[in-house]
Amino acid sequence: MTESPRPTFSLRDLFERIRFRLPWSPIKPPIAKPDPPRVDAERLRSQVAVVRRAFRENGDVGVAAPDGPYLAKDDADANFLFRPGIALVRDNTDDQRYFDEFVDFFTRRDDLFGGRAPVRREDVRLPDGLVMVDMPSRSDEADSVLVTLDEIDKERRAQFGDRERSNEDDEEEDKEPPVLAQPDHVLYVTGPVGNLCPAIEPERPRETGPWPPVNPDGQVGDGVRVSVVDTGWWTAAASHPTTKQWVSDVYADKEDEEHLNGTEIHEYAGHGTFVAGVIKCLAPAARVEVEGVLTHGGAVSESEICEQLNEAINENDLPQLISISAGSRTLNNNGLLGLEILLATKGVIKNVNTLVVAAAGNDGDDEKFYPAAYPWVVGVGSVDPDRKRSKFSNFGKWVKVYARGRDLVNAFPVGTYTCHYPENKNPQTQSGTPEVRQFDGLARWSGTSFAAPMVTGAIAAHMSATGNTTHPWRAYNELTTAAAAAGPGPDGKPIIGPL
Repeated sequence: MTESPRPTFSLRDLFERIRFRLPWSPIKPPIAKPDPPRVDAERLRSQVAVVRRAFRENGDVGVAAPDGPYLAKDDADANFLFRPGIALVRDNTDDQRYFDEFVDFFTRRDDLFGGRAPVRREDVRLPDGLVMVDMPSRSDEADSVLVTLDEIDKERRAQFGDRERSNEDDEEEDKEPPVLAQPDHVLYVTGPVGNLCPAIEPERPRETGPWPPVNPDGQVGDGVRVSVVDTGWWTAAASHPTTKQWVSDVYADKEDEEHLNGTEIHEYAGHGTFVAGVIKCLAPAARVEVEGVLTHGGAVSESEICEQLNEAINENDLPQLISISAGSRTLNNNGLLGLEILLATKGVIKNVNTLVVAAAGNDGDDEKFYPAAYPWVVGVGSVDPDRKRSKFSNFGKWVKVYARGRDLVNAFPVGTYTCHYPENKNPQTQSGTPEVRQFDGLARWSGTSFAAPMVTGAIAAHMSATGNTTHPWRAYNELTTAAAAAGPGPDGKPIIGPL
């Protein structure tokens, strides 16, 4: 008798086949959950891959490791992203020869650079006081950006420390030397470690309207201008029957409009539209203008955002509020040199008539995330409806306030979105066929990206309600005082806006 062939699949394969025939949802079956660290690693790899693809036309992105000025060996270990071979440097001023000091380092280190010097780029239109350079290679083959800028930073700090010890009566603001040079960081729609972007991918909403709900007083926000620095504006939202009630008068220049490939919703599409919608729900009469700068897979190089905003933001006609749902960790926590110089030249940093509100990031830790960590920015973390800090939200002394960032519902493109996060693929292996979601004008989304516009909208509403349309900092302070009286949030910080 001929023996029947033995099955080629394992017992585990058999159980897997049986499981998908059972009546529960194959998306979240009642079996052992996948290993969270492995899911986080795969999610970050997929997110970095999106940015890499988007930057491919202009070169790749560098991935910095979390343990020093080195390149990460695995994209899952990304601490921040940057443009390889390029640095942003302070230019010379009447009082300080910053750029000359920078070049002098290479002259003194002939052992490393062999006469190779940074080349000043003249083909970019950066704000006054900022220079882009091509970095020379090193004879030790270390990364020309991360390692070199780290060495310059440490040398300057050591020299400044000696000067400080001999000038103990210096002002507090002179305790740290101004940052001389930084990488051309890549800013992304809030992340990166674990979550390079919103904490979840957009989901189909159960609701038929937005959350937060539209303020019934259509005059709230009148007289307040808000600039939303984000992925762009999906113009069809203004006429869509579901969303036109609250976003019909959002503004964007032609170059700031966001377009789909047919009905395909690409990664991060709709993010700026969603953020603008949140603000309009809280302050319906505010003039919301979207600046579409995060166009590379929800990311943009710091130099590019400086070029675009340098033209878009007129220092003689600044908005009262600027909402930014993007940022980055930075080399040695030295901040975003380009963005800092840009906003300084526009008069934003010391201008009490303009307030920057920024998302604190979705890493779930306390490492500084810029621009939210700047003292002149309102950094916003996320809480859940129960007032507890969202698991994904960053925290720390530099996070000034919290707002709800979990399960908000707002305007989103119409079309088909193909998931790329690992948890939205096969639940056991995080591989295979991804989930495909169909949207019809609304989405449910979570992240500090959306907590930030909650605070922006609340400030705009308070400004108009109190007749104060010229001093956003005063309005912010009044809101935080009232919020503190209602009870502290995470780390004793106030919670602003509805829950």
